[in-house]
Amino acid sequence: MSQKLRQIRDVSIGGNLRKLRKEAHMTQEQVVAQLQLRNQPTTRSTYSQIESGTYNIRISELVALAEIFHTDYNTIFDGVSYKK
Repeated sequence: MSQKLRQIRDVSIGGNLRKLRKEAHMTQEQVVAQLQLRNQPTTRSTYSQIESGTYNIRISELVALAEIFHTDYNTIFDGVSYKK
């Protein structure tokens, strides 16, 4: 069973991942290809949902994205907070 991080509309890392991808001058297709090279069976549609915050990202995908973008988890989660 793979563990997932739940993204909800007001608590999402998708915007940060989109920013990191653009800073890396990568397309969604290029990110997906890199994920697939790391044994993450992801499609462009799924990755688009990750960036839009409508897909519950697997922890293994998060680890792979940190590697792809050469970043740390603090950057991925920057500005994310849970408000009651």
